[in-house]
Amino acid sequence: MQHVLDKPTGAEKTPRTEHLYEVWGDTIESRDLLLAILIGGAVSLSTFGIAHFTLHNLVESAQMAKAYSMLVGILGCLAGGVLSARLFKPKRDVIEEAADPAFREQVVADLLKEYGTLGRLEDLSPEMTAELHELELYELFRDAQEREAKDQEETARAALEAEQQLAANAALSGGRA
Repeated sequence: MQHVLDKPTGAEKTPRTEHLYEVWGDTIESRDLLLAILIGGAVSLSTFGIAHFTLHNLVESAQMAKAYSMLVGILGCLAGGVLSARLFKPKRDVIEEAADPAFREQVVADLLKEYGTLGRLEDLSPEMTAELHELELYELFRDAQEREAKDQEETARAALEAEQQLAANAALSGGRA
């Protein structure tokens, strides 16, 4: 359990940040957490007790009655968790920020350095293409693909020019090195 202090304050009705805790990735108010623990305990213990009382009279083996009662008590834990989740909503604020374009470009450049190529957008499935459009990344990868093609073209042109220069030098020297 981690204490959350970085929750932004607003004019709307929000709980004070010193009463907020982070549990399993969700932010919850301490009062709600305490009530959820009490509800979970009460539901699980009462389902165990009812099942134990009922099964003790129905099942011949006391050990089997206790084992089945514990199983019902575990189901009671799940029911208490579902009930608490419905009663107490997380107190999180989702703030979407647009990523810095320079940062995105740097990430693409790092990917190119590490893997050499990004592949071709034309080879992607329609679902992946739609997801890239939805995340507003399609244009970024299209631009990177165009830059990559230009760089490959320039590298090939430079290699051809160097090869032609070597051939011209060899012809001028009569093939002697």
